[in-house]
Amino acid sequence: MADKSDRMIACCGLVCTECPAYLATKENDEKKVAEIAQQWSKEYGADVQPESVWCDGCLVDGKKCAHCFECEIRACARERGHANCGLCGELDTCSKIQDFFKMAPPAKEMIDSIRNRNNN
Repeated sequence: MADKSDRMIACCGLVCTECPAYLATKENDEKKVAEIAQQWSKEYGADVQPESVWCDGCLVDGKKCAHCFECEIRACARERGHANCGLCGELDTCSKIQDFFKMAPPAKEMIDSIRNRNNN
């Protein structure tokens, strides 16, 4: 796991640098990528292929997992020029991020933390 100072926080508040896809990509580990694809296929009821798992994180140039390309939260943050939703003035009224937070409470905690730091 990356040191806190080296963490990459995704637009939605998830920690890219703690994601199994990111870690497997950094290790260039094809076996782990295949295992993650299989796990995600079961978890999400989708046919996730290994080539859709490789990811360098949603904030940097490089490989992106398939979800990064279709993520409405990421697209919105990038369009508005924000590194993440914690920097957006419409956070409280955005249904996209608020719905996501229901599925990923740790992401909400991270975004709230970023928002609080920036408001102080």
